[in-house]
Amino acid sequence: MSGRHGPGGRHPPHDRGIATVWAAAGIAVLMTVLVLALHLGAAVHARHRAEAAADLAALAAAAMAVQGAAPACARAAEIATAMGATVTTCGLAGWDALVEVGVPVPLALPGLGTATGRARAGPVDGPTATTAR
Repeated sequence: MSGRHGPGGRHPPHDRGIATVWAAAGIAVLMTVLVLALHLGAAVHARHRAEAAADLAALAAAAMAVQGAAPACARAAEIATAMGATVTTCGLAGWDALVEVGVPVPLALPGLGTATGRARAGPVDGPTATTAR
């Protein structure tokens, strides 16, 4: 009795090992999706850290703006370093501190190794606060 498996109950020659090929392809697709998801999560986390570091560094620089750009940017660099970031640009525009920082992305894909954050801090221009009546 040959049935659908051919003589002796064996699989037809054209059908041998195809399940292994499909399983290997499925595993490869799942691993690719996993790596991309890990990179995306790491990049989002690094971006949030960069934005927070830039905000605090800009506030620290703005607080020292009266002493000049060099002391203000030195203080911004101290704050950014304490938060695991590196100041890439820093300067004063009038009394406003402009800071850009970079944070390395763990598990980064090639060419996508740094997340950046930018912030501006300084005094409020004019009376913009609302008062309760």
